[in-house]
Amino acid sequence: MRGAAPLSRLPEDLLAWFDAHARELPWRGARGEARDPYRVWLSEIMLQQTTVPHAAPYFEAFVRRWPTVEALAAAPDEAVMSAWAGLGYYARARNLLKCAREVAARGAWPDTEDGLRALPGIGPYTAGAIAAIAFGRQAAAVDGNVDRVFARLLALTGDWAEAKKVIAREVRALVPESRPGDFAEALMDLGATVCTPVSLACGRCPLARYCAARKEGTPERYPIKPPKTVKPVRHGQAFVMMRNGKVWLVRRPPQGLLGGMLALPGTEWREAGAGEFAPPVEADWASPGEVRHVFTHFSLRLTVWRAEVRAAPPGEGRWAGADEAKGLPTVFAKALKSAVSGW
Repeated sequence: MRGAAPLSRLPEDLLAWFDAHARELPWRGARGEARDPYRVWLSEIMLQQTTVPHAAPYFEAFVRRWPTVEALAAAPDEAVMSAWAGLGYYARARNLLKCAREVAARGAWPDTEDGLRALPGIGPYTAGAIAAIAFGRQAAAVDGNVDRVFARLLALTGDWAEAKKVIAREVRALVPESRPGDFAEALMDLGATVCTPVSLACGRCPLARYCAARKEGTPERYPIKPPKTVKPVRHGQAFVMMRNGKVWLVRRPPQGLLGGMLALPGTEWREAGAGEFAPPVEADWASPGEVRHVFTHFSLRLTVWRAEVRAAPPGEGRWAGADEAKGLPTVFAKALKSAVSGW
């Protein structure tokens, strides 16, 4: 079902709205200036599965510390992984370094969608966004916000996977030859501030006259997605070993979940349960309780144990103070905070 007006005039109305209402974001810079592909890429990677308010301080800290892709490429893995802690989805940080090093080795960014997609960690949406915003290519950038906007504009029903293909075709057909980057960012802003998942602001939407869902009177009904599957629950134990005001930390294997990140020592995470209590050293152990954390594919319940120990436990690791412990992934930061007041 179509809206009350043909979509051919949609880019014009959207860009006029964007000129008046564009968000001020740290990676955008002044209007009209050429965009640095490094900053566009970094922001897009950080914003995957992360909100703007959460990502913004991380972005600002990264560009202060590593202002160019060459600087980031030369950074030690450990420093980048620590700086990323708290953003989640840590495979992104590993791919961030791989991508930066490949671009630095090339000497320049590729400026096409195909060239960008060949880089580590860059998928169709991110390639389209960088190509349009940084290089002025007539490329489509379709993320969750854009899916939602067009699902409502077109009042799409039926299979969601097929609906997403329709959306991708419609968006690509509408990208203007001039200002493709502004068009991409305007759609992002519209989905983030007006055509939101709940509490829609249809009365101030610049695309209201095109919207079939609004014409129906039920825009909040869209997008129509299949029900979410229930995530399995895994269990494990984490051991907080303290000595002279420091905590014993280990580094996770380079591959897999939270690969290469600092961590608290602990047991494997299993669906069968936390297993028997098997601490790494003899000590007077006590449990402050359980922390919970949600990952992409499962939920975790982690029983935390704390003890003062006299010596380092067996295996590789090191004693770390509160400042270094700030680089822990969120799940381990939660566990440490539950065990040690003020950390």
